[in-house]
Amino acid sequence: MRYIRYAFLAALAVVLVTIAMANRAVVTLNLLPEELSGFLGYSWSISLPLFIVIFLGLIGGVLVGFIWEWLREHKLRAAGKRTMKERDALIREVKKLKEPKAKAGDDILAMLENAK
Repeated sequence: MRYIRYAFLAALAVVLVTIAMANRAVVTLNLLPEELSGFLGYSWSISLPLFIVIFLGLIGGVLVGFIWEWLREHKLRAAGKRTMKERDALIREVKKLKEPKAKAGDDILAMLENAK
């Protein structure tokens, strides 16, 4: 299984290097379209190689997917936590019930002392 993982990572590295070599041209990323930036008087742009833009887009998409899934699974994690608390309470109750009981005479003496 380890060799399959190494082979997959090597193939992925070859694909990524090939994409990077094929997309070395510099592109300019603008925050706003030219018409809107002229109207607002604010323009932000950056020049990067295209492969960096592609890789940053992939990384951003994966991060958005992870965050989306983490938020979606919140109900499942909360239910699991409640179940764990209930299980722990039941374990404590079972341990308490398995403890040896006090002698019957002790209960009667305790009730008489409380009555005074």
